[in-house]
Amino acid sequence: MSENITPKLVATRGKFARQSWLIERTPLIIGREADCDIVLNEPKISRQHVRLTQLPDGRFQVEDLESLNGTWVNGVPLKGARLLEDGDELDLARMITIVFVASETTEPLAPEEIQESYRLRLDRNARRVFIGNREILPPLSVPQYRLLELLFDANGGICTREDVVSAVWPDDVSEGISEQAIDALVRRLRDRISEFAPNHQYIVTVRGHGFRLEQG
Repeated sequence: MSENITPKLVATRGKFARQSWLIERTPLIIGREADCDIVLNEPKISRQHVRLTQLPDGRFQVEDLESLNGTWVNGVPLKGARLLEDGDELDLARMITIVFVASETTEPLAPEEIQESYRLRLDRNARRVFIGNREILPPLSVPQYRLLELLFDANGGICTREDVVSAVWPDDVSEGISEQAIDALVRRLRDRISEFAPNHQYIVTVRGHGFRLEQG
């Protein structure tokens, strides 16, 4: 971490997108209460949601304060405290995404600056999939398309494995669909998408919960 750069937090998704806050002292509390260091007036945010602390060696850690709706770091549920790395994404209650910025090189783009060439679109009538203006060809298989449509319609929300089974294999007995079959399908879909957008992982695994689609 550069000594000349004051770390900061930058909101990239949710009602506070484009706002940023310098981390000039810690501990720093983020939450809904008016006396928090960073106030996020959003009903799903807990009164005191997370705490940032600078350790004696200069590194920062984030701790979930037993928030009701949870915190994720890079898509992984946060339990207790963990160290922060430059560019880590904090997802609070699946409503607000905040990036930890410790260097100038990781300054995130504002939402309207996200490259349209990486936006994923569906033509539902023809079951065609586009990333920007490029169509994924050959077309996705029926199970791959059904999985992608499920995640797309969730609009960033988590789809459980049960949701996947119901959407992808609606005519099969759910008990007959193994965990391995679901994971294999997710892996194949990721591989197909990565052929057209190798620098962005659209399908995020949320351990213990399921999967979600991260557009950009």
